[in-house]
Amino acid sequence: MKNFIALAMACALTGCSLIPSNPATGDDKGGGGGKGGGKGGKKGDAAVPVTLAKVSQRDVPIEIQVIGNVEAFATVTVRSQVGGELMKVFINEGDLVKQGDPLFKIDQRQLQAMIAQAEATFQKANAALSQAQATLSKDQANLQFLKSQAARYEKLVKEGVISKEQGELTAANANASEQLVNADKAAIESARADIGAARAAADNLKVQLTYTDIRANLTGRTGNLMVKQGNLVAPNGADMVAINQVQPIYVTFAIPESQLDHVRKYMAQGKLQVVATPQEAGGASETGVLTFIDNNVDATTGTIKLKGTFKNTSRALWPGQFVRVVLRLYTQHNATIVPNQAVQTGQEGPYVYVVKEDQTVESRSIVTGARINEDLVIDKGLEQGETVVTDGQLRLAPGMKVAQRGDGKRGGKKKAD
Repeated sequence: MKNFIALAMACALTGCSLIPSNPATGDDKGGGGGKGGGKGGKKGDAAVPVTLAKVSQRDVPIEIQVIGNVEAFATVTVRSQVGGELMKVFINEGDLVKQGDPLFKIDQRQLQAMIAQAEATFQKANAALSQAQATLSKDQANLQFLKSQAARYEKLVKEGVISKEQGELTAANANASEQLVNADKAAIESARADIGAARAAADNLKVQLTYTDIRANLTGRTGNLMVKQGNLVAPNGADMVAINQVQPIYVTFAIPESQLDHVRKYMAQGKLQVVATPQEAGGASETGVLTFIDNNVDATTGTIKLKGTFKNTSRALWPGQFVRVVLRLYTQHNATIVPNQAVQTGQEGPYVYVVKEDQTVESRSIVTGARINEDLVIDKGLEQGETVVTDGQLRLAPGMKVAQRGDGKRGGKKKAD
């Protein structure tokens, strides 16, 4: 016992092991463990647990995603063109009205009285015209007689039958009668002008009478009613109601000017599809087409405004609403796809770790394309069916072995081998 205590103290001072050797093998577990641990600890022997994914191919839509704003296809502000008491309001606030539906009715009595007066003036002008025409006929007959008499008297004066004074008097009477005929003709023209003025006044009043019956000139939804029944309205006075046309409807959005050439290129090949989705959860999407590109780029933001037109059959889009807009340019067929997480960025650009057949990795430079939700299009650098690392890249270097994360048994077996 004393010898064992002394041995233990000596081992404590020298750092030796008290674990006995295996009598079957003759190996010292401590020494063997140190050797084996040193071998297993070499860089590259242990498989690094990572998450892997296969490179795939599929048709993907190439899109531009932005936030847009819904605008009414057309907005009409209703005002009265005539004055009077508002006798009837046919609509409620927020009603959906069709083109031609009655909106308001204004008192017609004053205009009806003015129309009756204008029509009386018209009839009076007609009577004056008839009288002027009768006077002209009488004066023309008298003129014809006086001209014949003046011709006879002129001959008798030359023959010396009557005096010269009598001949001159007859000629003066004929000239006066001719002037009277000219005055009759002017009176007829004046009566005709009075008839035209009276007719125009009556027609104008009849047009104004139609303004007392205010109808919708487009199909849309009414806003807030500014006037109530019984109020007096003035010609071109305050707004009465606004109507927004919501079927069809516009969605306005802006894209970076760098995308303009792409949009124009694919728009020239056919109509471009635009999808608008309300930002609230569960909002139904509407599909339309791109119909407008602004004629200038906003220098302050470097963007250009575009508009999509939507049928809006379900009326899911509302003027003033903000929506998520997806402008689809074209569909890239058989595109090479990897998850976004697989792509890393280095000093020489984007790269991925590709797993080779011996379960080691290599760093491969790639050329990236469009981003599709959680995936990324790879234009160059990868082939379908290859395996890439999507998580755990920070622990990797080229040549290191990897194992699918969660596959501990397989990894342990390889380590033992």
